[in-house]
Amino acid sequence: MSLASKLPWTHRFAGGYPGIGSQPLPIDADAIDYLSRMATADGAGVETGVATAVDAFFRDAKAAGVFDALKACCILAGARTLAGALVPVVGDAPTNVADGFVEGDYSRTDGLTGDGATTYLDSGRAGDDDLQDDCHLALYVSTIASGSSALIAAFTNVPSAFGKQINSTSFQDFFTRFNTSSTDGATSFQAGFAGATRADGDRYFKRNNSSTREIVVPSTGVSPEPVYVFASSLGQVSDASIAFYSIGDSLGSNPADGLAALDTAVTNLITAIGAAL
Repeated sequence: MSLASKLPWTHRFAGGYPGIGSQPLPIDADAIDYLSRMATADGAGVETGVATAVDAFFRDAKAAGVFDALKACCILAGARTLAGALVPVVGDAPTNVADGFVEGDYSRTDGLTGDGATTYLDSGRAGDDDLQDDCHLALYVSTIASGSSALIAAFTNVPSAFGKQINSTSFQDFFTRFNTSSTDGATSFQAGFAGATRADGDRYFKRNNSSTREIVVPSTGVSPEPVYVFASSLGQVSDASIAFYSIGDSLGSNPADGLAALDTAVTNLITAIGAAL
């Protein structure tokens, strides 16, 4: 055990760990590592309520069997600064393309808000880093976009259109394409968790507003383009507010249940952060 791991929280987190009192402390080792990296980026301590919300997310996602599917993931809320919000839970840190997002675009409770024009994140993960029939995308959208836009996408348009994406439209519809050249029938989009996962070549599942739909569409290809958050390689830049994203493998052997479990863990996380702040 390292010396740092033996020290109390007030020593391990720069700037202290205010408000401990009789409240429980984080116990998940991966959560503690993430919180330490966040505190370093922020240059200040992590509040107890934020830390315990993050710890609960790690433990809940692991208990549900979906944590290992997260290969690139950011909690875009809770941290004190934009730099802290871009610290990855797992995977590479996203690139704030052209430094488009600035501190004023960041809310500790609602996440990052795009401008619908030039600001987006490169997740550092390509569309073909995940297998064609073993993949997921997920988000927590605090405020829906004002018009048609890509919320998260890896998309190829030549020689034919295919890839994976979660979009919302000017009619506030929930629109997905998941390693196919065709899109599903759009449903009404609601703020909160939105995700999709594919575990076989015949179908995928999408979820929003606490409802999961099976989409029976065969996969046709995987795009090598970067997975962008707030945009796609075709543009379609979003002005939504996004507080969480994840990219990676299919969500367990029963992907519909896995999608619901990730929804619960993420929704509880963002709700708890809001209550703590």
